[in-house]
Amino acid sequence: MAVLLKVEALKKYFEIRKSIFSKPIYVKAVNGVSFEIEKGTIFAVVGESGSGKSTLGRTIIKLIEPTSGRIVYDGRDITRLDKKGFLEYRRRMQIVQQDPYNSLHPRKLVKDIIGEGLKIHFRMRSDEIYVRIKEMLELVGMREEHMFRYPHEFSGGQRQRIAIARALVLRPEFLVLDEPTSALDVSVQARVLTLLKELREKFNLTYMFITHNLAVVDHMATHVAVMYLGKIMEMGSKEDIFERASHPYTRALLDSIPSFGTGRRIRSIPKGEIPSPANPPSGCVYHTRCIRAVEICKSVEPDLIEVSPGHFCRCHFCS
Repeated sequence: MAVLLKVEALKKYFEIRKSIFSKPIYVKAVNGVSFEIEKGTIFAVVGESGSGKSTLGRTIIKLIEPTSGRIVYDGRDITRLDKKGFLEYRRRMQIVQQDPYNSLHPRKLVKDIIGEGLKIHFRMRSDEIYVRIKEMLELVGMREEHMFRYPHEFSGGQRQRIAIARALVLRPEFLVLDEPTSALDVSVQARVLTLLKELREKFNLTYMFITHNLAVVDHMATHVAVMYLGKIMEMGSKEDIFERASHPYTRALLDSIPSFGTGRRIRSIPKGEIPSPANPPSGCVYHTRCIRAVEICKSVEPDLIEVSPGHFCRCHFCS
């Protein structure tokens, strides 16, 4: 399959200072990430809170500017484009935010929220915009009358459907889904995930699905990248990660998935808390919590190596 998005050595550092006289400290939210996403796939990025997943997604579509690295979209490096040059790619790359309660403007009608992008990117008449908004609302399971209401008049699941309609109204090719169901009830989550699958098939979309829920990944993804402290620790097809996991962190995440009624015990939970990205550990960033860590892990950073075709792992003992 053709590669739609290629990320090379991407970094995003945030500068923080305790005072104007102190030296800057850099939070290394994304620290040298590389991967490819093929057209039509669902590329899931998983990891604990603070691993850099959301920052990675926002950086890829340039909601925040990268510190260094390359983002090659459809054969063109978009990191070097100015605001005007990136306008075309802004239409082709959209995002659905995590929190449907804060991602929609509270003082705008639904028709204005969804139609704003059409006014910016296309020269369309008001009646044409109205028809497009109506079509998108119906596609996500809502009615024409809903476009004349405000976001606070809807439930969380309905708000997220509006957010999906806003992202899809421009007919993008690539969608970043930043934990789109984490703020919703479980029953609503299932309906939204089913909707996202149906829309992907209808519009031939490519998804980057950011989540901490591995059960959702198992349901949705075709490829998976496991992030920890700004780095990819393991990456491969869904089968590689769920059936042939090689990194201790990936195995710990898989062991933490609840399993009801089977009597299966959780075998390994990472000890302690994820370190601060402003002061990451030396060597392997995971060694402070790893049950397999030895002396070399504390001083030498492992490379991301290919353990089998398409299956990559960042560990001194990957097998």
